[in-house]
Amino acid sequence: QVQLVESGGGLVQAGGSLRLSCAASGRTFSSAAMGWFRQAPGKGREFVASINRYGGRTYYADSVKGRFTISRDVVKTTVYLQMNSLKPEDTAVYYCASSQWTDTYSPSEYNYWGQGTQVTVSS
Repeated sequence: QVQLVESGGGLVQAGGSLRLSCAASGRTFSSAAMGWFRQAPGKGREFVASINRYGGRTYYADSVKGRFTISRDVVKTTVYLQMNSLKPEDTAVYYCASSQWTDTYSPSEYNYWGQGTQVTVSS
């Protein structure tokens, strides 16, 4: 089992920044990649970014590329999502997830999920 706990969400003005954290515990050896997903009101869960555990290769959705940065601290088993130049359309519940496969962005390929953290961007 892998337990994931997100933190760092909150209310921010458009153009501002937030950094989300995802702390992993348990059988973290089973995780090959970590991803961030988000779900806005009335929308489905969408891929935001992912990072491979070993090589550190990253992937981003086009909507956040250049504004968001995913990173990881291997020792602390923690993944971060630095969000800059936030827009109102970034408002959503952000979820951290763990996958046993690398280079994947499909929600169905992620085994464990955090509880989510709310990010609200005001105009």
